Amino acid sequence: MTEQTAQIEDILREDSGVDRSYRHSAKQVSPGETLETTASVLKWYEVRPEEQPVPDEIRGLARAYLSTHALDAHGFGFVVLHRCGHDFYFLIVSTWRGNNELWETVFYKDGERAADFSLFPREGEHKPTFCVWEMAAVQHEQQAWIQFLMSQRDARAAETWLGDCYEGPA
Repeated sequence: MTEQTAQIEDILREDSGVDRSYRHSAKQVSPGETLETTASVLKWYEVRPEEQPVPDEIRGLARAYLSTHALDAHGFGFVVLHRCGHDFYFLIVSTWRGNNELWETVFYKDGERAADFSLFPREGEHKPTFCVWEMAAVQHEQQAWIQFLMSQRDARAAETWLGDCYEGPA
């Protein structure tokens, strides 16, 4: 057995990052209506189990929250509203900053325990970013942004970027 194999076996036994009881399931990514704030234009994505669409009232609450709260998110970007389980939602706002960097702000709503969305607490050194389902939209947006960066970066290119959305399995 090599040292690497031994380390892999130790990690699998002690903490692989995946709970032994976890069972992965498929989800769906659907684009929605663009959201424009005072300082940004954001594509809209919803991630959800195929048989559990995001309820209209949650979508409306999320859109209203982002429209009425001052965001430190400027320019072009996208939103991912992710239905996690029965009634927990992440609302992830990502914008392109620093030429080629993806910046994010994360909000959440925890079922009936929360009347509205609020900023997700993120303490500690090593922080979560995107889950595997959200990454389907993120991967598409990474490619769409590269196309924009390689373009003339004029209004026509921005409109092309805005119209290029992902829909499909997550």
